[in-house]
Formats: sequence, C-alpha cells, structure tokens
Amino acid sequence: MQNSNNCLQESQKPTQANSTIIYDIGANNGDDIPYYLNKGDTVIAIEANTSLCAQIARRFPDEIQSKRLIIENVVLTTSSLFQNQKEKNVTFWLHKIDHVLSQFPRPPEHIIHNYEKVSLPSCSIIDLIKKYGDPHYIKIDVEHFDQAILRDLFENDIMPEFISAESHSIDIFSLLITLGKYEFFKLVDGPSVSKKYKNHKILTKNGKEKFFSFPFHSAGPFGDDIAGGWFHKDIFFKCLALSGLGWKDIHASKRLPMPDSKIAGSSEIFPIIARHLAIAILTKVKHLIKLAAAKIIKPFASHKSQ
Repeated sequence: MQNSNNCLQESQKPTQANSTIIYDIGANNGDDIPYYLNKGDTVIAIEANTSLCAQIARRFPDEIQSKRLIIENVVLTTSSLFQNQKEKNVTFWLHKIDHVLSQFPRPPEHIIHNYEKVSLPSCSIIDLIKKYGDPHYIKIDVEHFDQAILRDLFENDIMPEFISAESHSIDIFSLLITLGKYEFFKLVDGPSVSKKYKNHKILTKNGKEKFFSFPFHSAGPFGDDIAGGWFHKDIFFKCLALSGLGWKDIHASKRLPMPDSKIAGSSEIFPIIARHLAIAILTKVKHLIKLAAAKIIKPFASHKSQ
C-alpha cells in the first residue's frame, strides 16, 4: 500500500499507452473494484481507513502484484491545504460503529462522541493524478468532502470523461455544470443498486459484453452501463428536483459516450419519480406499522407485569 510519503515521488504512470485509469475515491472495503477492473487497465483505490485498505489488499493480491490495482492509504485533501507546509499528516475521524460514516471534516459536537480522532497521512487528488495519470472515470464517495474534491479537480482543469458523486447537496450538480461544464447526466439510486443491477449486462474495457452483479452498498455501474438514457442538464435538473437528494449518485459526461448512446426525454422522468415515491411510501408504511405494533405490545407488557 502507498501512503502520503509517496505522494510527490516521481511519476508511477502506467507504461501502457492510452491506459484507462479509474480512480475509486472512498474505496471502502473494495466492493466496487471488481467492476472497475472489468472497465479499466488500472484502478487507483483511495481509502483513509487502514483496516479497510488491509481488507482490499487481502481480496486482490494478484491484481496488486500485477499493478492493475494500486491502493493509496491516505486521507484525500485539497491541493491548497499544504501549499506551504511539509508536514502532511491530518486529523481524521473514524466512526466507532459504522466505518462508512468516517470523515475528514470535524463532526458536529453533538455526535463527535461517536468518532475516534486519529492522525493519518494525506494527499491531494491533484498530486495522485500527476503521479498515476489522467482519469477515465472518477468515483467520489467521501463523507462531507465531495464538493471540495470536485472543486479542486475543476479548478485544476481536470475533467474526466466520466465522473460521479453523491447527491446529498444540490451544490454537487451545480459544480458539475458550472465549473465542470458537464452536459449529460444519469442518476443511480444507492439503496436499489444490488437489486436493479443484479446479473446486469456491462461492456468491458475490451468491448465485450458480460453479466455482472453489484453487491449491496456498492456504487453501481457508470457510463452507458447505467440503465436508461442520458438526461441533458436542463431536463436532469427537473428530475433531480422531483426525485430529491440523498443516497443517490449523480453521474456526468461531457458528451454522449457512444454514437448509439441513448438520450432520455421528459417521459423518462416519471418512472424515476414513481420509483422514489414508492420507496418513500413503503418506508412510511413500515414506520407506521412499527408504531402501531409498539402501541399494542406496550399495554400488553404492562398488563402482564401486574
């Protein structure tokens, strides 16, 4: 595994000309890596949590040995953070129960007791790209720091063919169209990835079709592997506004990836809205059932104890 001490070492770019490089920012336990290995020549897995990096290393020893997978065990920061400093260790907040909630920004005081404060090496995404090469696709999934990474990329004129980030804030979409100048968009619903994209047809880096199943809590596919057509930014804004923010990944491309890539129209918005409304209604019904069950059980328990 690499760390920030290697961040500014001489270039380790793949020797193969026109290599397809995928940056997995917030790699977690590596569940997205098998798909990315199907899509690219090299995968750069960036993860701050040392124990999760160790899990990835145990899962993919052959790919690491062949240098198709490179693990960067660092906290991802912005290029402006350490411009005038040599020390690049930073404070990172490890969640004590749910590792996916670990984060670089300091948590709010009312929940900070759920986190362990640790000092870890850091690196900017700009330095990593200088080190390994231009990205074909960048997945960004880091708690409360997506916007900063996006802004750092765009202000340094790094705009990959494909990019995605979680849509917890409308600012993500705003950055993609204003600074990134992206034109076409798709939306991946996080909770339904493992069901919707089970035995899903994908196109590998060699142009071959194969079926692939995405595990729960994975980011899912990107590009034309995502079901449905591409929304132009004007229509996608309406789709995003109606379906709401949350555990959904916004995928962006500057142009239609292939000559036969589908363009989504207004008619495709309605199934998306209907699906999200159905999920919301189901969640509400389950909540009401739990409340009703609690009201029934509580009096029964009180009567039994008398």
